[in-house]
Amino acid sequence: MMNLGYACINMSMGKKVGTNRTMVKRTFQAKGLDYVSELALLNAKDIIKILEWNRMNGIKFFRLSSALIPWGDNIDLTQLKDYKEIKSELKKAGDFAKYWGIRITSHPGPFVVLVSPKENVVAAAIADLELHGKIFDMMGLSKTPYNKINIHCNGVYGDKIAAMDRFCKNFKRLSKSVQSRLTVENDDKASMYSVCDLMYIHERIGIPIVFDFHHYKFCPGVLSEDEALELAASTWPRGITPVVHYSESKEGSKPQAHSDYIKQLPNTYGINVDIMVEAKAKELAILPFIK
Repeated sequence: MMNLGYACINMSMGKKVGTNRTMVKRTFQAKGLDYVSELALLNAKDIIKILEWNRMNGIKFFRLSSALIPWGDNIDLTQLKDYKEIKSELKKAGDFAKYWGIRITSHPGPFVVLVSPKENVVAAAIADLELHGKIFDMMGLSKTPYNKINIHCNGVYGDKIAAMDRFCKNFKRLSKSVQSRLTVENDDKASMYSVCDLMYIHERIGIPIVFDFHHYKFCPGVLSEDEALELAASTWPRGITPVVHYSESKEGSKPQAHSDYIKQLPNTYGINVDIMVEAKAKELAILPFIK
């Protein structure tokens, strides 16, 4: 059965409930680990509130914010004063999600670049991915792409094959926690990576491809939409529903920009998928289709 999901923020619950309380670098330097710990604990406690709201409203798919532990990729989490409580809250949220069959995923941002020729960029990307892996481990989520950590390649550097070779090489530096969950997604610029391109990575290291309908329009490669979707879906392990992303163009903006709401659901050509709707109105965009 197809599930519809939304990303990171619940608009209906208002500003007091959220999992992305964060801080700028200056604040981090001034207030230090204790403030990180306080924000992380508040974020962790609110995951279950959002999941409960989702359950009550028939939503079984949710993308967790990547800002759950501010500056978490720069610190030793065990040094946080509330570490035990944060861990306990994360485990509660993970247990709740598993009990009610709610799928949790994440999507680290555009600064996570495993294809970069610069070691400092790759090291930062690995640190960011490892933080996501640790959080999912603390939640007790499966070490499979059912609970995916999804990224883009985020760069070509004049040679797509060489860039993808670096991706595969740097993939081997990741922990099993991250490797077992990592997925890669097609891009929204013609010069970047189509599903066809990404098959090179899949064939080398076996990670699944997330098909993004909106991005496909700008970077189709040589395949029709149904062919690209079918190929991406074929890269997922047996027994795990593939994830696709869907959004529509925002009127009056550049075509790649995501709309606030969606007018329809995509044609999935008879393939069973879970659809992450990347619309700015978050859960409000999918509620009409859930009902």
